[in-house]
Amino acid sequence: MNLRRFPDVEGPGLVAVDAADRLILDELPALPGPAPRARNEVAVIDDAYGALTLGLVGLIDGPGKIRVHQDLVTGERALAANAERNTTTGYHSMRWGPELFDGARLVVMRLPRSLDRLTEVSALIAARAAPDVVVVAGGRIKHMTPRMNDVLRDVFDRVDVSHARQKSRVLFARGPRTGAADRLLLEWPRTEFHPGLDLTIAAHGGVFAGTGVDIGTRLLLAHLARPAQNGLPDVETVVDLGCGNGTVSAWFGRAHPDVRIVAVDRSASAVDSTRVTAALNGVADRIEVAQSDGAQILPGATADLVLLNPPFHSDAAVSTAVALRLFAEAGRILKPGGELWCVWNSHLRYRGALQRIVGPTRQVVRNHKFTVTASTRR
Repeated sequence: MNLRRFPDVEGPGLVAVDAADRLILDELPALPGPAPRARNEVAVIDDAYGALTLGLVGLIDGPGKIRVHQDLVTGERALAANAERNTTTGYHSMRWGPELFDGARLVVMRLPRSLDRLTEVSALIAARAAPDVVVVAGGRIKHMTPRMNDVLRDVFDRVDVSHARQKSRVLFARGPRTGAADRLLLEWPRTEFHPGLDLTIAAHGGVFAGTGVDIGTRLLLAHLARPAQNGLPDVETVVDLGCGNGTVSAWFGRAHPDVRIVAVDRSASAVDSTRVTAALNGVADRIEVAQSDGAQILPGATADLVLLNPPFHSDAAVSTAVALRLFAEAGRILKPGGELWCVWNSHLRYRGALQRIVGPTRQVVRNHKFTVTASTRR
């Protein structure tokens, strides 16, 4: 198959298919027990760019379509592009929810690096899939821990482990314990009250910072709280670009009740978390939340202020490409004279890139770990 990461960032060290994908697909024909009778008995979770889904379409016969959920909209779009490039059909993408797993007899997934994400996913599988379901979950050994086996054993009777190959391994889970799974699902999304911010934060598994507030975000909020001192302009429309668990949106909505806020993230679990956080803090009516690759759903030159805490990696690879792409998106949606307020790891030295991509950039505050800048759209 000819697979690409597009529309996600591409570059050296960033691959669309790896040894873990290949090992998962190679292990499937040898699975003991009854095979799925139809594609609609198969679910795929967090397939990065389509390697698992498109490989399964060729392995599984029968009516219906393979059910697929990818947390990242960039993964969903890459799967669609790769399917078209390889003239492959036989799957359909679905939102996260119980219907993903109803009656599923085979669930194939990439192991998330977040144990919380694995906990929430495995509990929903065990609660809703068929009694004879087999879960096949693989990953790179450097990202796997023994705790992953324990998480699966919390809701499955049996967990087996494959031999290692090319620094990858696969876990097999069988015998769903529906009672334990139902009890575990009551914990999600998890919530935490932060008295210093007077906010309750909600998070589904795998969302950046979970129910916490990372120190970069705290630094950004501390200086947004002093608008006159730090030169924050008067605003009507604010975009929280990469909203995560919704901390920034909820805080800004509480502090500025007359402002329209649009919160976007490429992660479905982040978007769902932000919606819950907004509701818990009484600002759901002021915040529009949507899943988006960057700010692509928004028209140009419509925002007065963009708030951003960009990631500095893509998957497991350290990369500035995601941040640079978000800077460009911020520049596109800002009105002339609008500002991008950005917090970033100080060692990354983004100020030059911000000036080039967005416009004149001033330093609001800097410490040994983080820098907050304000960039004005030309």
